[in-house]
Amino acid sequence: MSVDKDEKIGFPDMDLVSTSMVERQNLTIRMQVRRLTRLTNAFSKKLENLQAALDLHFTHYNFIRFHRSIRCKPAMKAGVASSPMTLKELVVSIPGTYAQSRSTRPPG
Repeated sequence: MSVDKDEKIGFPDMDLVSTSMVERQNLTIRMQVRRLTRLTNAFSKKLENLQAALDLHFTHYNFIRFHRSIRCKPAMKAGVASSPMTLKELVVSIPGTYAQSRSTRPPG
């Protein structure tokens, strides 16, 4: 049995191409988003709820969580964010939340 590698996007170094990074990301998602594991009571009945859970996971993983391997947050490493985002900033940025309504209200 053999496998033929063929580049589909860009110009990758074919000697370094493997599935290990994708498999690691899949494992991380399955371990951190319990909705994707079998035999759990945290499943999503609606597709919108699953999408919201995945959005929250990826936002936390890329913008809030510090990664020791790259010594910063992935969004900062990629140049998408210029400064670290806190969990409080994430919650306030979600439309229609209690935290957002409190942050826009004048003090008093």
